[in-house]
Amino acid sequence: MTTAPELAIKTSALTKRFRGGQLAVDHVDLAVPQGSVYGFLGPNGSGKTTTIRMLLGLAYPTSGSAELLAVPMPEAAVAVLSRVGSLVEGPAFYPYLTGWDNLARYDAADRTASQRTSRARIGAALERVGLTAAAKKKYRNYSLGMKQRLAIASGLLRPRDLIILDEPTNGLDPQGTREVRALVRQIAADGITVFVSSHLLAEVEQVCTHVGVMRTGKLVFQGSLPELRRTGAARITVRTPDVSAAAEVFDKLGLAAPGPAPAGPRQQEGDDVITAELGDTAPEQICAELVHAGVAVRGLAVESPSLEDLFVGLTGEGFDV
Repeated sequence: MTTAPELAIKTSALTKRFRGGQLAVDHVDLAVPQGSVYGFLGPNGSGKTTTIRMLLGLAYPTSGSAELLAVPMPEAAVAVLSRVGSLVEGPAFYPYLTGWDNLARYDAADRTASQRTSRARIGAALERVGLTAAAKKKYRNYSLGMKQRLAIASGLLRPRDLIILDEPTNGLDPQGTREVRALVRQIAADGITVFVSSHLLAEVEQVCTHVGVMRTGKLVFQGSLPELRRTGAARITVRTPDVSAAAEVFDKLGLAAPGPAPAGPRQQEGDDVITAELGDTAPEQICAELVHAGVAVRGLAVESPSLEDLFVGLTGEGFDV
């Protein structure tokens, strides 16, 4: 008998309806395993930031419940938030102060932090995000990537069990994106659970172990990245001059058309190509049946749907890749 993993974040029917009647978050049940890098995904406006604000006690749910590190929120926020670092809706620092001085003000505002260890903790946080050399540089002269890393450093001034990042690579150039991505990997390697919202599929593929997908306020998928990939059916594509004969073989094998097309194999317009969902039929069996039927096979390929295909199918909208 396997035991369920301990959860860093758990919500039950979490719901937020604004005064104007808009249902921003609709009965969301999150289950974020401890030690995971959980990608919280969805198009802009799908309810990601509102959910994060409720998790951190920055907004109150209309109904439902939320727990961080097994502590109910927002009722016990004081007891748990010292173990949680966060970056929500972009960094906010004094532009005329240095990176060090900005972190010093963040640290001084933490009533649970010891001022005796402040300098050591600020230095360690800056080193961790690779900003030691820029510690005395004014914030206004930081690049976008450096600003995001400083914001993450503010969440690492104390030992944390959970880091929550809302669109940490939003608006960054490729270099800044790589910097933040490497930092997320480093944080996760230290055993800290990372909950990161994004609309960039590349971030998911490269750093996340688990994903939750939002669509118009609803959680439409949740699970590990391999589980997400398994939700899409593999396709077989055959290139042949004998498309009609190949179609008869596909019909005999019960192969269905991919995607939302009507049942049965379909031919791609303008090409000598026929495509179908692979299902449980082995590709080598399909090839053998085609050859046995006298179909000239110029090429045969088996393809799995891309993450972009899967997300478009779940959300009905495209993502930045």
